[in-house]
Amino acid sequence: MNSDLDPSLDLSDQLLELLRGAPEGLSEHQLILALKARHSTHIPHLELTDKLVLFRTHFLVFNALYHLRDRLNGSGDAQLSISPLCVQLLPYAPGTAAALSELDPLRDYYLDLKNLRDTTEEDVERLLASFWTRMQGSEEKLAALELFGLHNGSQPLSLAVIKQRYRQLVSQHHPDRGGSTSRLQSINKAMEILQRYYS
Repeated sequence: MNSDLDPSLDLSDQLLELLRGAPEGLSEHQLILALKARHSTHIPHLELTDKLVLFRTHFLVFNALYHLRDRLNGSGDAQLSISPLCVQLLPYAPGTAAALSELDPLRDYYLDLKNLRDTTEEDVERLLASFWTRMQGSEEKLAALELFGLHNGSQPLSLAVIKQRYRQLVSQHHPDRGGSTSRLQSINKAMEILQRYYS
């Protein structure tokens, strides 16, 4: 599975190929690493430590994922669950496709290429700052759970579950393994918040 991706495939199809090989789903980070390892020509092959490169890579992947989700919903082949911590192909369930795209501000954001073209490094800094504002405001618990991918209530939450997820994320996003210091700081801050609620 370490061979190059077919360069004639667009990014959506390359992502579909990767996701078909991982029924349990892949995180955004794993998808990006897999695209880089397989020499995809659709994403920048630059260091992700640069915030603007990270944003542009993230945007291109999510733009392709939302195009793929729309295509799969339209054909009835599968459903695509999209979040930074787990992107997963799921069996198609009729009736949910229209609801998914009806009111989805994230989909609208990522499908508008103007947001990719016009976003500057200062804008990326502001996006990160607004995340921190949420973390320190009344939505801090929800923001922390979202960062950990535990906000959808698919499993009962306990401090043990949260700590296990924390260890996974620290391991995945540690700068020694290609992660970013700012992401690690966000994960640590989220853990501090969740410990207050679940201790």
